[in-house]
Amino acid sequence: MLKSSTKTDVNTTELVITIDAETFEKAVEREYQRQKKNIQLRGFRKGKVSRKLAEREFGEGVFYEGAINFLIGPELDKAVADENLNLVDRPGVEVTSIDKETGVELKAVCITKPVIEISDYKGIKAPKRAVEVTDEDIDKQIEIIRKKNARIVSVDNRPAQLDDEVIIDFEGFFGDEAFEGGKGEDHPLKLGSGQFIPGFEDQIVGHNIGDEFDINVTFPENYQMEDYAGKDAVFKTKLKAISYEELPEIDDELIKDSTEFESVEEYRNDIRTKLETASVNQADSAFENAVLQAIIDKVDSPIPNCMYEHRIDDLMSAFENQLQQQGISLKMYCQYTGMEIEDIRDTYRDRAEGEVKLRLALEKIAELENFEVTEEEINTALQPIADANKIDVETAKRFIPMDDFTMDLKVQKAVDLVKETAVVDNSADSAENAENAENTEQPAE
Repeated sequence: MLKSSTKTDVNTTELVITIDAETFEKAVEREYQRQKKNIQLRGFRKGKVSRKLAEREFGEGVFYEGAINFLIGPELDKAVADENLNLVDRPGVEVTSIDKETGVELKAVCITKPVIEISDYKGIKAPKRAVEVTDEDIDKQIEIIRKKNARIVSVDNRPAQLDDEVIIDFEGFFGDEAFEGGKGEDHPLKLGSGQFIPGFEDQIVGHNIGDEFDINVTFPENYQMEDYAGKDAVFKTKLKAISYEELPEIDDELIKDSTEFESVEEYRNDIRTKLETASVNQADSAFENAVLQAIIDKVDSPIPNCMYEHRIDDLMSAFENQLQQQGISLKMYCQYTGMEIEDIRDTYRDRAEGEVKLRLALEKIAELENFEVTEEEINTALQPIADANKIDVETAKRFIPMDDFTMDLKVQKAVDLVKETAVVDNSADSAENAENAENTEQPAE
């Protein structure tokens, strides 16, 4: 039974629970009966050792742990319910006293869901600016068509120049000694691509097919192979072929052959329309994210750290599932990247904190607005889930935590309210405050 309940911190309540001697004795006997078949002593057949003898041989408390584990769940659940505590983590339980004559006393430290205060969530101001689509933006899209239809032209009457594609043989040396990984034959290289270390490609420019020459370079100080970092090297090189990419002129004929459009003008107009639509959508998304970030910024109530850690657990689990779909384990990923699991967890920390705060804020807004969810709304939201699993809606309800699902729907109503009442404000102060809003995550549902 609950002996006392003390709020020891903002989101922490300490419960003291007692279990009377009679109840404890019954649990101990139950635990003995459960373990009896596995108890064996010299001179006794397995399963035939009495409880008294087992306690004398292994200690009076040999069955206490199992007995307490059996009792604590129901007792703790009842105490939490009696105190109307909304827990966000598994309570930490400590046995403070145990005696066959007086029973057991337990202390449970309970972390509770924080109470959020939020106001002024309607009419939030945020910037919304769609980027103007320029002729240069359209030209970049058209350049893709040109590159798809480019032809490779071999060159034998001039030296190599930047943007050429060359074929080379090379071998690298530190002094007079060749080094591992520094040799290649018939290697294709686009000059100016930055594929090789700085200075290498520039020294090919000006050479003709058949030329053999030295390329002198210094490996960067931060080069990935530490033994090479900062060292001077010579690459003995032979230029074997030169070619370049010849891009076609953009005309109606090319557009007809490469797209579903009949003319350059028609194609450019289509590109402009699509880019303008994308720009508007991006501006809308940035505006909504800025509004939600403003909601997050309004949350200053103390939040238990365990809530952030649980959200990071969820994000890590989703990330691990993504890796598995690619045939990569989390351990393998860590080996490839040189990261520890804690390093990966840290990359999710800011996102997790934002999502937890946003969820709590939206739940509070739903409460303040007295949002309700009708049975019809629940059924409509469940229908896609039921269809995906080839079951009916009523069956789906038996497999889904409906309290959480209903809260999700209320939270979405809160999101809609905040967005619908938000006000576009492109003043300098508003734009500065929302500078990083484009990276804000949508609420977890």
